[in-house]
Amino acid sequence: MDHIIIGGVAGGMSAATRLRRLDEDAHITVIERSGHVSFANCGLPYHVGGVIEDRASLLLQTPASLGRRFGLDVRVGTEAVRIDRERRVVVVHELATGTVSELPYDHVLLAPGARPVRPPIPGIERALSLRDVEDTDALVAASRPARTAAIIGGGFIGLELAENLTRREIAVTVVEAADQVMAPLDPEMVGPVHDHLRASGVTLRLGTSVTSIGPDAVTLRSGEQVDADLVVSAVGVRPDTRLADDAGLETGRLGGILVDSRFRTSDPRILAVGDAVEKRDALDGEQVLVPLANTANRQGRMAADVMAGLPAHDRPVLGTAIVGVFGLQVATTGWSEKRLVAAGRPHRVIHTHPASHATYYPGAEGMSLKLLVDPDTDAILGAQGVGRDGVDKRIDVIATAIAGGLTASTLADLELAYAPQFASAKDPVNMLGYVADNLRTGVTRSIQWHELANALAGGAVLVDVRTQREHDEGAIPGALLVPVDELRRRLDEIPPGPVVVHCAVGQRGHTAAQVLAHAGREVRNLDGGYRTWLAGTSIREPALTR
Repeated sequence: MDHIIIGGVAGGMSAATRLRRLDEDAHITVIERSGHVSFANCGLPYHVGGVIEDRASLLLQTPASLGRRFGLDVRVGTEAVRIDRERRVVVVHELATGTVSELPYDHVLLAPGARPVRPPIPGIERALSLRDVEDTDALVAASRPARTAAIIGGGFIGLELAENLTRREIAVTVVEAADQVMAPLDPEMVGPVHDHLRASGVTLRLGTSVTSIGPDAVTLRSGEQVDADLVVSAVGVRPDTRLADDAGLETGRLGGILVDSRFRTSDPRILAVGDAVEKRDALDGEQVLVPLANTANRQGRMAADVMAGLPAHDRPVLGTAIVGVFGLQVATTGWSEKRLVAAGRPHRVIHTHPASHATYYPGAEGMSLKLLVDPDTDAILGAQGVGRDGVDKRIDVIATAIAGGLTASTLADLELAYAPQFASAKDPVNMLGYVADNLRTGVTRSIQWHELANALAGGAVLVDVRTQREHDEGAIPGALLVPVDELRRRLDEIPPGPVVVHCAVGQRGHTAAQVLAHAGREVRNLDGGYRTWLAGTSIREPALTR
């Protein structure tokens, strides 16, 4: 059998090596346009910043090493220019020599990945991108003399490059057309990220765009000029479907290659995986684009099983992802509240602000967690986390719970590893489950930060149950201060009507809400407390309306 794999990074190389383990007799050819295969593309920004000093450590394999170990015919610097489906050949072009040849196939696996979006801005040719090792070399060379940099786009790659260029003592400005960086995050979760970026020396220009790129500056829509010896375009990526389009293969409404559950395109002899294909969303079954390494690697392995005749099928995707931002962990899985609102899907929201481990053990760091829950079924719809430590494992546990069909309330029952230096006896994931169960059973009622203004306008009384000192350091306008420890003897001071209580993060507010409820008052607890309200209202246009 002749198998041709087009694309030699995550999905393509996972498929090639798995296929060899399954079939020792197959002839497997890997075609890669760049000069390197099997490189650690997620590590590229960290070589730019000097965190990964040795460039060679990013090159996990070479064509020679892959040939020796797996018997693969790996051709770098070679571009697949056309797939002739009638004759079942792939036309390839060796870039160095100009030689054009044809390779026969029984199966083709398309794993070309995604290509950077290049917005039609005057001077865009000056902007660098980051997709492969060659791009990395160009960025490293350009950063050495640079003193200022403008990064167009505040997504994962844009923020990783902002951190790593700052490491090189370059003054970085991130320009983002939206009112926030990291679009998957909801407004109140991204507020601390903005603060952390600014505290780390990054200038943010949000809600604006670059209209032109000059030799040493970029011009924004407002007319402001931002100094930029170096310009990076990190606007996003789109599926690389050129070969699929030319071959007449079907693509979807999102612009990716359409495949079935066994990765077969509209031509069953041609399979496709990775960033170039549309995936199936785990929550609603609709087509989505999820350009993540974990997904590409797994799809490549499973596609190899299909090519070898095994009964493999694709899995739906949650889009679980994490990024490091100057020591801050920012992670997400499933749907955001913004996405749920846009889809008109009912949901319940839970915010907590736990410590990464027991607070009596040195080094505990605070974090912010957000859980999104179906109010009818208690199913987990998504989660987000921001903090210096421990966010990664909490989001991973929740992503696993979603995949396993656990409900939000059953998070309370998970038996998770505990010692004071690693967690708390009631792990933050367990605490989300306790809150979810209280809301599900009606033990307590909550109100969200973006709903508070309407509640107060409708006559609700806002009661701050923190201490006098906390209240003096920052308070929600119009709040009546009644510390929780004084609440029982001061109940008559609270005016009649519905009540909203709040503390710093929600825990004391829950206690106060129970006291008031037992006194016969209609009461709701401000979910996530003052900290969540403050983070949400720091965004310019924060409204999440239902």
